Amino acid sequence: MVNDEIANKIIVAIDGYSSCGKSTIAKALASYAGYTYVDTGAMYRAIALYTLRNHLDSNEDIIAALEKIQVGFKRVPVTPLEGEPEGVVQHVTLNGEDVEPFIRTLEVGNAASRISAIKEVRAFLVAQQQKMGEAKGIVMDGRDIGTVVFPKAELKLFLTASPEVRAQRRYDELVSKGGHPDMEAVLADVNDRDYRDTHRAESPLRQADDAVVVDNSFMTREEQMELIIDLFNKTLDKLD
Repeated sequence: MVNDEIANKIIVAIDGYSSCGKSTIAKALASYAGYTYVDTGAMYRAIALYTLRNHLDSNEDIIAALEKIQVGFKRVPVTPLEGEPEGVVQHVTLNGEDVEPFIRTLEVGNAASRISAIKEVRAFLVAQQQKMGEAKGIVMDGRDIGTVVFPKAELKLFLTASPEVRAQRRYDELVSKGGHPDMEAVLADVNDRDYRDTHRAESPLRQADDAVVVDNSFMTREEQMELIIDLFNKTLDKLD
């Protein structure tokens, strides 16, 4: 017999290319729905950070280190702007350490793209991700959520945008954090990551057959959210 509380909830799987705003949309949808949000990319970045800190270069060394790695999440209170309600954000932890401030660099992102191609690393994290989704009521974003982690998710979204638009977004993000990136290098990095993500042997990035494609190249965040919330509500209606 299916638990009524679980029966009235769904799993939302959001896949797509880098710098498509998957995490931003997933967080907003989870907040709207009262669901749990899981940033799987942050989980891979946490392991990548561990490998960089410990100078692990070979696949064998990385696989051997998995038993020493614990990746989790913690809720952190946010000081609101004047007139706004208090809130919390979710930070990823590595062996109990809040590593959110260290995992959003290009270096860690590139390392995460490389280690995500290792079969044992993916199996290690996919098992954790599937455990998180057992009670449903979850929004998860990544590269293989709708194809591997939750192939039976009730709502699958595939986010995309042109490489040039995504590179500009990434450039603006790095500048906002005080960086001085080179635009050509950022675009090259976006294209390189696209190639690695779509051509890796283990769980490559691809659109699930039943995923709804959202090209947000020229959409505002508000327009995108309106579309996705409508898709979410229509999916819930089908449960009745």
